[in-house]
Amino acid sequence: MSTRENYQKEMDKLIEHLNGNGEAPLLLLHSCCAPCSSYVIEYLSQYFKISVFYYNPNIFPESEYEFRKKEQKRLIAEMPTVNKVEFIDADYDSKSYYDVCKGHENDPEGGERCALCFKLRLEKTAQLAAKNKFDFFATTLTVSPLKNADVINDIGAGLAQKYGTEYLKSDFKKRNGYKRTIELSKEYSLYRQNYCGCVFSRPKEN
Repeated sequence: MSTRENYQKEMDKLIEHLNGNGEAPLLLLHSCCAPCSSYVIEYLSQYFKISVFYYNPNIFPESEYEFRKKEQKRLIAEMPTVNKVEFIDADYDSKSYYDVCKGHENDPEGGERCALCFKLRLEKTAQLAAKNKFDFFATTLTVSPLKNADVINDIGAGLAQKYGTEYLKSDFKKRNGYKRTIELSKEYSLYRQNYCGCVFSRPKEN
């Protein structure tokens, strides 16, 4: 499915404009996991001062959540970046995920349940961005070839309007972004999970 907008070209234009304005703007970047964030951080840290926000109440079980968070923090500590990257933690809040997904347990992967999950995580990010006066907020979710950038960007843009902040539209899988995440994952020996994170996407045990 092709996107309605060329998000990469839009981002190129924005970055070109921002580069002419001196100091790098503040970006609150929601991250789903270390592997997906690797390319996004490498790319965007050239132009933004990034705070990575790890808010993923969808992840099951809690031990998986904690391990993925640990990998995220390790990547930030080990990977050199043009601008310094900070880490913002969030509590494990699985109840919020199950509350928004109630009645959608049997939805197919990529369906309405996933859109509700995107909104949950992005809304928390938008709220934090507005509260702490970040210039932009964004998400690493669009780097995955399994995620619909149109759906994610529509949600992000709507939340930006709701909370009075700016959303950075993206399609990070473009320009071999996803391929680069694989390369960086190997370089930093990152744990690459075999499911998105929620109990509904988890592979069935034999």
